[in-house]
Amino acid sequence: MRAPGIVQALGPRAQLALAALAGALGALGQAPVAFWPATVLSLAVVFGLGRLAPGWRRAGWLGLSAGTGYYMLALFWIVEPFFVDAARHGWMAPFALFFLALGLGLFWGGALAITRALGGRVAPFVAMVMLIEAARTYLLTGFPWAQVGHALIDTPLLHWSSWGGSLALTGLVVSGGAGLWLLAERRWAPGGALLALPAVLWAAAIPLTPEAPAGPDAATVRLVQPNAPQHEKWDPEKALGFFERQIDYTAAPPEGPAPDLIVWPETAIPWVLERARPALDAISDAAGDTPVVLGLQRFEGRRYYNSLIRLDRGGAVSALYDKHHLVPFGEYMPLGDFLANFGIYGLASNEGNGYSFGPGPQVIDLGKLGLALPLICYEGVFPQDVGAYDRRPDMLLLITNDAWFGNILGPYQHLAQARLRSAEQGLPMIRVANTGVSAMIDATGRVTTSLPLGEAGWTDTPLPPPLPPTPYARTGDWPIAGFALFLLVLSLLYHKRTNRSF
Repeated sequence: MRAPGIVQALGPRAQLALAALAGALGALGQAPVAFWPATVLSLAVVFGLGRLAPGWRRAGWLGLSAGTGYYMLALFWIVEPFFVDAARHGWMAPFALFFLALGLGLFWGGALAITRALGGRVAPFVAMVMLIEAARTYLLTGFPWAQVGHALIDTPLLHWSSWGGSLALTGLVVSGGAGLWLLAERRWAPGGALLALPAVLWAAAIPLTPEAPAGPDAATVRLVQPNAPQHEKWDPEKALGFFERQIDYTAAPPEGPAPDLIVWPETAIPWVLERARPALDAISDAAGDTPVVLGLQRFEGRRYYNSLIRLDRGGAVSALYDKHHLVPFGEYMPLGDFLANFGIYGLASNEGNGYSFGPGPQVIDLGKLGLALPLICYEGVFPQDVGAYDRRPDMLLLITNDAWFGNILGPYQHLAQARLRSAEQGLPMIRVANTGVSAMIDATGRVTTSLPLGEAGWTDTPLPPPLPPTPYARTGDWPIAGFALFLLVLSLLYHKRTNRSF
């Protein structure tokens, strides 16, 4: 029996279970597994289920089930932050994972319902999945984590993100899934054509991907990774030891050229900027003439900020950046002061509304290295933040504390998205993480140097050059999102004129 016949033979509950299993299968395309065929097969089954559904309502339920299954596995790391302080937040973990997966699954439900309402054809399916991923990126505060297109980050198709961003990758993987299902229906011509498109672009990407190696005169950057577990990071008996570890790494003699810049991770020291003068002097003494970039907290009146500074000789702060895209329910709480009355706080905040929002993206001067766009942790997953600069920088500079994300999925998914941001913009990235993975990423998204997850250490590495501005850097997501919307409108017009299948 062919695949469509098998699906039709299943009862309604069995189809819902199959949808959930297919969604979970698709999550295997995310890092660290990064098995992209699983995502293509998953989308083939999801498309087939929606295509064979007796109506759009049934298709919507199947899409909801598939999406929930996908996000339950892809975002399983979301439970990790709740167990850093298990007594305070542990009870929230299962609810957070389930309701987040269910909420995001609604996007899949809507996509499959509209696809079925328009005849279960390929065009609205591809358009709708691209549009829901765009919606996840921009609606409310946005949450573009674990897009289906991210399954292609470890493939040569990453090159095409420099033209159409992550939405272009999503379009390719969804087209492949739809084509695979059409082959199962023995629709050889359209199915083969849909599978040929990503195959041809895969082959073309290999010779078209530019070279971006560091030259002999490239600046050298020292990445410092202290590996402070989150449950120990602020322990008064251990915090000083982590600080001294970073001091030792900073002062260590170079194995090659002397570093031109030293970078510490997010919230690298336990003192707020206004009370950190002895610590800043110690850092400056260890670094000598080399500037240091590090993350720390600071306050203005009653406002606290998650910040990044450039520290120069003598402990002078020559640049300051405040994180502006904060993690909801983590770094700040909507209605935080009210909820604090009931003992409910953000995971990374101790009172009220938590951190305050910085003024927005800004470029800082790193002297010999050029201009850098600073990003703190969560900001690196948003293409609109990475592309929001008034002067094109020479590099992206991301500091993060991925200890919040555990040791299995989260840190690797975060690194994969950093690679995607570099490839989109054609800019190298200096990425320093408290527990790893710290890495130097070139302008094509290739990791040139890294420090493993869960290990303390440092490394000196050359800074790769930027590439010319990519098409995506000039336009952002709007052309590809506009194309998806245009495709959806054409599908609607076609459906009004005929009910023939694709």
